[in-house]
Amino acid sequence: MHLPTVPDEARRYRIVSAEKARGATYTPERLARFVAEKIADNANIGGRTSLTILDPAIGDGALILALLGVLRDRCDAALDIRGFDTDATALDVAARRIRAAFPDADVQLTRGSFLDFVLETRGSGAPGFDLIIANPPYVRTQIMGAAVARRLASAFGLAGRVDLYHAFLLGMAQVLTPDGVAGIIVSNRFMTTRGGGTVRAALRSRFSLRHIWDLGDTRLFSAAVLPAVIVARGTAAPLSGAPLFSSIYNVTEAATARAPDAVAALDCDGVVAIDDGRRFRVRHGRLDTAGTARDVWRLASGAADEWLATVDRHTWKRFGGIGRIRVGVKTCCDRVFIRHDWDEALGADRPELLRPLTTHHAAGRFRAVLPDKARAILYPHEVAQGQRRPVPLDGFPKSRAYLEAHRTILERRTYVTEAGRQWYELWVPHDPRAWAAPKLVFRDIAERPAFWIDLDGTVVNGDCYWLATDEEQTDLLWLAAAVANSTFAEAFYDRRFNNRLYAGRRRFITQYVEQFPLPDPSLPSVCEIIARAKAIYDADHAAQLPALEAELDDLVWQAFGLAR
Repeated sequence: MHLPTVPDEARRYRIVSAEKARGATYTPERLARFVAEKIADNANIGGRTSLTILDPAIGDGALILALLGVLRDRCDAALDIRGFDTDATALDVAARRIRAAFPDADVQLTRGSFLDFVLETRGSGAPGFDLIIANPPYVRTQIMGAAVARRLASAFGLAGRVDLYHAFLLGMAQVLTPDGVAGIIVSNRFMTTRGGGTVRAALRSRFSLRHIWDLGDTRLFSAAVLPAVIVARGTAAPLSGAPLFSSIYNVTEAATARAPDAVAALDCDGVVAIDDGRRFRVRHGRLDTAGTARDVWRLASGAADEWLATVDRHTWKRFGGIGRIRVGVKTCCDRVFIRHDWDEALGADRPELLRPLTTHHAAGRFRAVLPDKARAILYPHEVAQGQRRPVPLDGFPKSRAYLEAHRTILERRTYVTEAGRQWYELWVPHDPRAWAAPKLVFRDIAERPAFWIDLDGTVVNGDCYWLATDEEQTDLLWLAAAVANSTFAEAFYDRRFNNRLYAGRRRFITQYVEQFPLPDPSLPSVCEIIARAKAIYDADHAAQLPALEAELDDLVWQAFGLAR
């Protein structure tokens, strides 16, 4: 089975930058050397007379050259090199560089897909590779297209949101010899997302994982992807105990050690200052293997585990236990449905079906802020006989006229009509009855948590998430707001999920927030937390708000048996 070719423009989405297409070094030399050394450290190469080496996405050969340089210093084995890439120019550059530096190596480079090679040789008894070094393509489903994603999922047993590098990881597991070693640079995203669960489980069963490095926001690549390095052996070399796990993330605390660069800082522990002025917290431990194979990958350490155990003892429920967390509405044509200038642009012809819209522009803590340009959404949905349906436009002539004027654009969303729905519907409208209820709203990405209570019945846009509870449990929303906006929540996030984006920003998405803990609301101290949260909302961003929030913050920490 041959997989469809991923479009050339998808090359921009590899974990490294688009500079690859212009012949620049694909992987920073310092990182390439680091991965090569870790492979050699874990390989049994002493006394070997020959070694077969693979780079499944060889590019201009930077990774292979780093590995060959390390091997030259450690063994005298004959080297048989195999590489794949779909870029003929890059392959030519790689071949010239390798043969110039290592003229005695046997070099076979193929223009084509490594994944096709895996599928064609699967079960054929073809010999595997002793060493693999790789920086596989990073291409998301929406870039590959649904057809490619489905075939990758079928061929490699993947589920959820498939990324091309997921298939590369599993393909490498199939061609690594049982006592071989692989060193792979990937996006760290698969380690903590729900969609990466099948990959995590497969890696733990098909490799003997040795060490994982979460390289966080080190900016080793210019692309906006946070990298990780995995070093693994074949299944003939099982590891006693959990694999080692290291992480490095940018911080502002005072440094206790120095290193020339972020890669060198990995040899340290604690807060490390590097020569360009940045500071990073470096942590070492082991992969948490206490849960299922699909659980998120996080660093387990005695102090962090004890901290989380204390939280668990003081947890009554999780956020996901008081209501469903959902992303907001998705129109798939915002320029038609969402505007801030309805009155100015349309005047008396303003559509009747407009509703106030909450977007990330209103993000605040406890209470939304009033954006300069408040947005409204044309929301053509209602509930009749207990069922959601599109609003019959005959009763709303201004809305009909506006939508008809944009009908050509809206009908381009063919997936809407193919799903048996009206051309003017939102793609994801949710339940029209839900908007009137109080709800907790929060934005996806933020350096500091921004969770606020909406009492105004607004529709939540797709750039925010929201949580609603049963009507008689509204106080739980105030409790959730108090916990989520606290420095305790930040500490919980960092210990439980071990994942940040650039510049210290965190992702507040469903799979994380639903695990946030709540203390018992029947306790007098927790009732006080709820009252304080309401008081902060009523203060409406007044000058005394920082002092009120600091007092509440202390109460939240105490509710979980901890001190700030």
